[in-house]
Amino acid sequence: MALWASITIQACVTAVAVLLTLWGFWRFVVRPYLDRKVLELIEASREVEPAVTRGVKKGVAETLRELPESALDGTVKESTRQFLKFGSGLFENGLSSFLGSAADLDREKR
Repeated sequence: MALWASITIQACVTAVAVLLTLWGFWRFVVRPYLDRKVLELIEASREVEPAVTRGVKKGVAETLRELPESALDGTVKESTRQFLKFGSGLFENGLSSFLGSAADLDREKR
């Protein structure tokens, strides 16, 4: 047998052996592991939504219980206005660093 034929056969046998080894590792080790992890993630995601809902309901109930009665009368409107003003200023200034200011938007429209 010629040297080139022997080298070609050896290369083909080596390639087939490597591919079979990789396929076996994928099929019998990696794939079952990934399937187990996916099932764990699906189970965890099913548990998250009810837990969040319970937490939100509990937080809202506690907040309503802790509100002073004067808040329900409307005497706390001034602090609410200040809080809303602070929140809107924070929101606008925070976004303006990414989006630009109103003057920048006017310049782009022209």
